[in-house]
This record gives sequence, C-alpha cells and structure tokens, in this order.
Amino acid sequence: MRIVTEKRSELEWVLRAERSEPAGYLKVSCRTYAQPDGRESDWDILNGPRTVAVVALTDDGQGVLVKQFRPGPGKVLAELPGGLVEAGEQVEQAAARELLEETGYQAGSLEVVMQTYLAAYATHVRHAVLARGCRKVAEAQPDAEEFVEPFTLPVDEYVAHILGGQLTDADMALAGLVAAGLLKQTG
Repeated sequence: MRIVTEKRSELEWVLRAERSEPAGYLKVSCRTYAQPDGRESDWDILNGPRTVAVVALTDDGQGVLVKQFRPGPGKVLAELPGGLVEAGEQVEQAAARELLEETGYQAGSLEVVMQTYLAAYATHVRHAVLARGCRKVAEAQPDAEEFVEPFTLPVDEYVAHILGGQLTDADMALAGLVAAGLLKQTG
C-alpha cells in the first residue's frame, strides 16, 4: 500500500492509498473460450455501463470542455463533458443532461456520431455526441463525486487540444470533430 498526502490543485484529488483489488465500481469477469484449434483460453473482461462524451460547440466558435481530475492518469485533464447513460435513457437525453449538469450549457441540436466499445476486452459501449448551438443557460451542477471547472476554447485551440491527446475520450472527440467538419485531410 502506497500513501500520499500532497495536494497540488483545487480540482485534484489526493491519493491516500492504492491496492490491487477492485473497489466495486468496475466489474471484471473471466471468460473461458474454446479456440478453433480446441485449446481453451481465459480472458479478463471489463463489464461497464453505456457512456456518452459530448463534443459541444457554440455558435460563436467556441468548444466547451471541463477540467476534471481523472483517477487513471492521476491528474486534472481538460475533458469532454459526459458520463453514464442511465437505464432506459436515450443517448441524446444523457448527452443533454450531462452537458447541462457539468457545464451549464444547453445544446441547440444533438447528434450521435459514433458508437464503439471501450476496448477488445470490454463490454462497455461508448457514444460520441455532437452538440451544436450550445449556449450557457445555468451554472454547472455536477454530481456529488464530480469536481469540474467548465471553460471554453476558441475552436482552433479546442481542436489543437483534442489532437494533443491530453484527454481520456480522444476517439470520441475525433468522431465529433469529423462530424462537425473541423478536421481536414491534408495532401
């Protein structure tokens, strides 16, 4: 067990301990498969809920992000707004709800532009949603375990941030940028 007591920023969480067993948020199962040649192999499978990540663009040329601590990388990242899709909830509804909760922005339109699995060893399905015509209508009201700082960047800086890879949903962000026509192929 490792213990750390240093705090670095307002949004950053303080690591108190680390252990090898799970806390229960993520579910891991082991599947045994019979391969075509008859041999069997075991695979750890990460089981997770549906999630949504929102590429949110304003009419005045801004992209909406949230600064948020991410436990995997162990640091504050500028991320896409997003979160869990609740049972029985449509992806677009979840995108609108998460965008409003985390940023205070409301979208003029929402379009699901991509769906993919988290990884080859996961059941977790992720959705990319492009939100256009976003406008600030309220203050952010994140969930109890979310400590976020919403902000905007001019679209060219927003695209550069996404292409820089310092976020956890870069694939979702790229799908949104492509759908918005913000990525051009260079010859």
